[in-house]
Amino acid sequence: MPPETYTLFDKPCNTSLRRQDMTPLKSGTVDLVILAAVGEQPRYGLELVQHINARSGGLFELSEGSLYPALLRLSKADWIVGDWQPTPGGGSPRKVYTLTDSGAKELERRKGEWSRLQSAVNALLWRGAPA
Repeated sequence: MPPETYTLFDKPCNTSLRRQDMTPLKSGTVDLVILAAVGEQPRYGLELVQHINARSGGLFELSEGSLYPALLRLSKADWIVGDWQPTPGGGSPRKVYTLTDSGAKELERRKGEWSRLQSAVNALLWRGAPA
């Protein structure tokens, strides 16, 4: 099956190119999207990966190699907390991550930074775009 085609700056591209081209931008936003996803509701690791992948239209395909170091980093900063909880079917317990109060403040701070960055980039890319 050929890669999905989409348009970027009026040039046809495919999803494999899109993922490759966006890697530098994604690397700086992993913590932000994890905080946002956990801020919506508590989630376990695989659920985080699936949610972020679905909400980003496949742009963020987090691997264990990027997810778990980020979760550890966010836990050490006291922005999320992980608690082992039983699974509904009686299987192995899962670590469910919840946003802390300080994590909620950090999420709001980072969302503000993201908004300012987005406005600045838009102003540079498109004349007349509000800064």
